[in-house]
Amino acid sequence: MDIRRFGPGHRRPEGPAGTVNVTGQAIHSDARGHISELLLGRRALIPPHTNPNTTWFIVISGGGFVQVGDERTRVSPGEAILWPAEGFHGAYTEETEMRAIVVELTGPDDAWARGILEGQARRALGGGARLLEKGEGQLAERLPNPKDYDPSSGEPW
Repeated sequence: MDIRRFGPGHRRPEGPAGTVNVTGQAIHSDARGHISELLLGRRALIPPHTNPNTTWFIVISGGGFVQVGDERTRVSPGEAILWPAEGFHGAYTEETEMRAIVVELTGPDDAWARGILEGQARRALGGGARLLEKGEGQLAERLPNPKDYDPSSGEPW
């Protein structure tokens, strides 16, 4: 089991040149992508910049503003903003803080990885008899065991 700590006590200054009042912590980074947690304090700024990677900026608490190209909008918890590869993007706050999980995916799209997962599926099927379609298959039905039922849990049988 691999557990990564982030949040208060684990953050350091983060962001491109010109960033103001932003701290963060990397959670994972490898050739496939990078995942980090960011805290934009009050009156924080990640200035508009470009990145070669497709990035998701996922707001988990607080709120603020994001920019993609010339478009700016307010964002709140539970919203994920796509920052396209090579496109100008940024974020800022005014009087509130904003926490976000940032997921950078290597490159502009998944062209470099196409065929890898499909190749694994073909081998599992015995040498590539056919390709699996997206969403094919289902979970096996799990029959309830009367010994596992706890009537005090409030859950239906």
